[in-house]
Amino acid sequence: MIVFLFKNPQMHYILSDFGKTADFYPLTLSRPIALLRFGIDTIDEKWRSFLPEGIWSYQTASHLSAFYAEAPSTTEAVIINAAVIPSDTLVSAILNLKIGERLVSGTQTIAAYRPSHFSEDLQELKAVAFDQEPVIALTHITDLFSKLNQLFQADYLRLTAGLESEPLHPTNTVIGKYPVFLAPGASAYASIFNTEAGPIYLDRGAHIMEGSIIRGPVAIGAHSTLKMGAKLYGPTIIGHHCKVGGEVSNVVFDSYTNKGHEGFVGNSVLGQWCNLGADTNTSNLKNNYDQVKLYSYTTKRFEPTGLQFCGLIMGDHSKSGINTMFNTGTVVGFSSNLFGAGYIRNFVTNFTWGGPQGTSIYLLDKAKETAERVMARRDVTFDNRQHELFQAIYDLTVSGDEGK
Repeated sequence: MIVFLFKNPQMHYILSDFGKTADFYPLTLSRPIALLRFGIDTIDEKWRSFLPEGIWSYQTASHLSAFYAEAPSTTEAVIINAAVIPSDTLVSAILNLKIGERLVSGTQTIAAYRPSHFSEDLQELKAVAFDQEPVIALTHITDLFSKLNQLFQADYLRLTAGLESEPLHPTNTVIGKYPVFLAPGASAYASIFNTEAGPIYLDRGAHIMEGSIIRGPVAIGAHSTLKMGAKLYGPTIIGHHCKVGGEVSNVVFDSYTNKGHEGFVGNSVLGQWCNLGADTNTSNLKNNYDQVKLYSYTTKRFEPTGLQFCGLIMGDHSKSGINTMFNTGTVVGFSSNLFGAGYIRNFVTNFTWGGPQGTSIYLLDKAKETAERVMARRDVTFDNRQHELFQAIYDLTVSGDEGK
């Protein structure tokens, strides 16, 4: 990877949702699009690795603006489409923009070099075409798992460039042509690594317990643990500080999320601070093999995904009890606590308590108390910012504006 720099190291970079935040609810109810884990790391982390010098901020939904400040309009700024994935060629084109120009691919704006004191529509800036290579972008929430193969190899090469892997313990078995990379402090014992389809990446402090079977491409985040006998099918991404067991196929686990026991999860995305109880299972294929529909917060109805395989999308801080069953194409909102016999509904709104036998509102104070206890177990403080964020999402839910 080539690193490019503007002449001005204090350049403002704004990762903008371009008004699309609600398209990725429930995951973006609590964070901008740039902070979604799309590939091994977040979109934000990818852009910062290409442009390490500068001042970074976000342009996102109004209920999040108090938590993710934007650079003031009085300054020059490069506004970047937060759904777009950087590459050497793309970053080079952005750095060649002049003040008052925007980079476009087809009808999509990739980036714009905004003048100071600019308050007009970015569409008014001069368009510069980018056609050197296809642009990889997040266009639908299911892309987070369905486009992993497009992102994995580039992410792996960027994150391991110039680094040497720690030795893999001889009790392990490795099959395949791609490497297994261990960052400092990572460990694995008596497990099987199959790299025929792609590499396997263990970040610093990651731990693979005995008897695990991992079929790449797979990335295990920093200080995450794969439980004994776990079975992972790639492409799968596990963020940092997670605990994962059972059977997993093509899933993204964001940070601090647990699936510590048996049960199957496939073609799914779980946000941060989620927990799946023992023997929680997701269906990822309909019995009639038909295309899966998924609830949309923007249209407030179930929309076709174009996918035959699609399991669970779960918002931050949501939980399931033991033996919970999720049907094909289920969306669970922010901070819901689900349990009981039978299938959970295909759409569960934010702050829901209960299950197939009936649901009620998960009272805000109770939801915050649970989150505070959960975070304390990982030595993370549930501070005033978290209190206010929960309140903002609760208010948005009660008002019925969460799709706007």
